[in-house]
Amino acid sequence: MRVIVFLGPSLAWEDARKALSGAEYLPPAARGDIIRAAEAGAKAIALIDGVFYQQAAVSHREILKAMELGSKVFGGSSMGALRASELDIYGMVGVGTIYEWYKSGKIRSDDEVALAFHPESLKPLSEPLVNIRATLEKALASGMINQQEHESILIAAKEVPFQLRNYPRILQKAIRLGLSSTRAGEILELIKNVRTDLKREDAIKVLERIREWRDD
Repeated sequence: MRVIVFLGPSLAWEDARKALSGAEYLPPAARGDIIRAAEAGAKAIALIDGVFYQQAAVSHREILKAMELGSKVFGGSSMGALRASELDIYGMVGVGTIYEWYKSGKIRSDDEVALAFHPESLKPLSEPLVNIRATLEKALASGMINQQEHESILIAAKEVPFQLRNYPRILQKAIRLGLSSTRAGEILELIKNVRTDLKREDAIKVLERIREWRDD
């Protein structure tokens, strides 16, 4: 059975193959890639990472067409989570927390999953907002930060362009919004203990779901 996975900064291919062996791994999908995968005979297509701003993004129409051609399309973690939240009523399979956040309306913008990545290694060069949200929620739940700090840092994160998002820059922005520099330094150290890579976790869940479906 031919399985094609569009994957980039969310999870290294080496790690992906541990969760789902025997699949073909391709870089983040651009417009037209999903339909080409379906036309090439893929029985399952995983849309995890896709381009947003560099090129035209994967369209709803091509995903629907791929499913019409008989491909089972799974989505989660990044672009796939957003598209699955919009197309699950037509048969696309959404997987993971980020998909659930989009579906519930907790998050809405593609900026939530956008990040900069190296064009060759595909390694992430900035921190996606969904990971920051997950990290801050853990920090709040554990008592490392209070509600006001949580809200201030999240506002600061949204104000930093996605290509430049990292924790030092976000906390510098939070200082300009009123957080003390001493407290910002403390938080920067504290969140290292709860830093969460939600996109990676969800990417693995997508691959595990496909493996279960394929091997059933």
